[in-house]
Amino acid sequence: MYFLTKELYFPPVDEASYEGVLAIGGDLSVERLWLAYNNGIFPWFDEDEPILWWAPPERMVVYPHDYKVSKSLRNIINRNLFEVTTNKDFDAVISNCQKIERKGQNGTWISEDIIKSYTKLHQLGKAMSFEVWQNGKLVGGLYGVDLGHVFCGESMFSKVPNASKVAFVKLIEYLKVNNYRLLDCQVHNDHLEKLGAFEISRETFMLILKS
Repeated sequence: MYFLTKELYFPPVDEASYEGVLAIGGDLSVERLWLAYNNGIFPWFDEDEPILWWAPPERMVVYPHDYKVSKSLRNIINRNLFEVTTNKDFDAVISNCQKIERKGQNGTWISEDIIKSYTKLHQLGKAMSFEVWQNGKLVGGLYGVDLGHVFCGESMFSKVPNASKVAFVKLIEYLKVNNYRLLDCQVHNDHLEKLGAFEISRETFMLILKS
């Protein structure tokens, strides 16, 4: 495992461990985060751990132009139960992603340092949020890092049924209209799989990222 110094550098992603850990340490500066994402790397660690940088062997993704919305979810969207906005309240979205309770999880990896760093990315136009509103109240949303041709989803939350699913679909619609090549969902989980995400190899992911 590579131990980072103050130098803005990451080793090649194929040097990651079997689990996908590539490096340890460094900082969460905007410059380092931007370098990481543009090279297929992302931070993921608990608050009581040093910063861990990942480049997993399998990547959970969606190809926006191939995505098909399920009939049940399309029916929910067509009922106009929600209003969806973009970049209207990034602060509230990332704060809710930090605080929302999730089944099977104790605590959150979204620390105050994470919030500060990704908020700075957003202020520089390098991170986006999608907000879902119901009766004027924020009930769901997601945020991620925007590379221009690949969107790296970071986290989502939902306070009422289906709100985060609607945000997910609206994100994909945005990516399709703006000709993005890929939605990066990073690592597998059952919720993402149910939404239609699937795994590709790190090699395939890197070819798309660098194209």
